[in-house]
Amino acid sequence: MAEQHTMKVIARIHSDFPTKFGIPRQSGLVEALRAMVVFEPEYRNPDALRGLEGFSHIWLIWQFSGAVREDWSPTVRPPRLGGNVRMGVFATRSPFRPNPIGLSSVRLEAVEHHPQYGPVLIVAGADLMDGSPIYDIKPYLPYGDCHPEASGGFASAPKEPTLQVECPPALLEQVPERLREALLGVLAQDPRPQYQRSPDRVYGLSFGGLEVKFTVEGERLTVREILEGQT
Repeated sequence: MAEQHTMKVIARIHSDFPTKFGIPRQSGLVEALRAMVVFEPEYRNPDALRGLEGFSHIWLIWQFSGAVREDWSPTVRPPRLGGNVRMGVFATRSPFRPNPIGLSSVRLEAVEHHPQYGPVLIVAGADLMDGSPIYDIKPYLPYGDCHPEASGGFASAPKEPTLQVECPPALLEQVPERLREALLGVLAQDPRPQYQRSPDRVYGLSFGGLEVKFTVEGERLTVREILEGQT
């Protein structure tokens, strides 16, 4: 029987993604995304963050809370390979793992004091669903964590944005200005599941309190409607 260990949740992310749909498949792909790391009451001690402001990037170690399962599979279908090729789970960053642990490198924008939450972290480029539990935070060290000569296997280069996004100005004006660049960046990454490619299908992306309806034909994504007040 496998050993069992308990990990403490030290914080949770506050992001603009209430669901998994549309979240970039890696951290840092959409730098315009902003999120806030809010510590659990037990860990709201500013001394725990002393010196962190000197680092430009940090590691977040967190749980794929939307992908917790009792069982696991030794192979998964990476979206990078079109969702049709099986690879070993430990050769991927799939959320469907024996332990649903995520690892994300994000830019640390600021260490701030929030009137309600105490010390918080403002981060950029996070690929976490709103409310995801965070188990640990570590500083990113360029001399130890960066390996320019490293090989990346079947994901050796970042996937460039694949879609040209067309959003009528009248619809874009419905999006708060702070969210516009991030929303367009998320859409350009093609948030559709790999197995769904129908040009007639209308997709819905929940983002920042909005419901964004769009269609995709070829390499063009067209925003059809933006509804307010959706969660």
